[in-house]
Amino acid sequence: MQLPARFVVPLCLAATWLIWGSTYLGIRFALESFPPFILSGTRYLLAGAVLLAIVKLAGAPWPSRRQLGNTALLGFMMLTIGNGLVCVAEQTVPSGAAALIVAATPLLTVLANQALGSRARGIEWAGLGLGVAGIVLINLDASLAGDPRGFALVIAACLSWAIASALMPRLDLPEGPMSAALQMLAGGLVALPAALLSGERFPAAPTPAAIGALLYLAAFGSIVAYSAFVWLLRNVRPALATSSCYVNPVVALFLGWSLGNEAVGWPLLAGIAVILAGVALIGWAAARRGV
Repeated sequence: MQLPARFVVPLCLAATWLIWGSTYLGIRFALESFPPFILSGTRYLLAGAVLLAIVKLAGAPWPSRRQLGNTALLGFMMLTIGNGLVCVAEQTVPSGAAALIVAATPLLTVLANQALGSRARGIEWAGLGLGVAGIVLINLDASLAGDPRGFALVIAACLSWAIASALMPRLDLPEGPMSAALQMLAGGLVALPAALLSGERFPAAPTPAAIGALLYLAAFGSIVAYSAFVWLLRNVRPALATSSCYVNPVVALFLGWSLGNEAVGWPLLAGIAVILAGVALIGWAAARRGV
């Protein structure tokens, strides 16, 4: 029996807000033993295989060839590139700072939708301007000043994720969790061979903390939260579906500060305030347009 949407929406939002906010610190712990693309590929192969087994046991039909190609494209853009580059960046960028930069994703999604034919209003462009200003402030923080490459990698990850988010409602995809399962399998099937070809190797003796972090990322960050995100993108307004980007930095900053001993400087705090003001403008504009 399916739950009514009024119950599913808050549950999915809670998953993307709270669980995804914690995954930035989880990635940092997992990177203590696992190289970045080994981590990303293993995480999504495990999660995708488990979720696919669950949905097939529940009787879900196989997708068409076209649907399979579309899910593979989204998995590559969102998970191989999007999550993979964040993992690479978090080798030098604090988890809270990475989450702050990712908060600009809804702003980049406006640009992606603009390119795909959805015209943005003046208030949305004002939000974009604030988002750019916030990113500049974040880049002034001492924790980022020494690693512009890490900053650039997170921005590239956000751009790939934003384009895929704009494409997802426009593509023919399988119904229900089958779409999330195949996206995760596609992301992992590309990331893991690429990691091995680039010289990454599985650790001989990973730490218990790294193994626990990997399992947490696969089970909660992927099977639960990513499935919730895919459902939201297909069933609610894009502004609401991407609202996790507003909440995740707060969760990530708190966890990074309390559990990861990460410093929080004034440029980070100022940057998040300006970025959140920008995304609030875009969310308000989207609510007025009813999309």
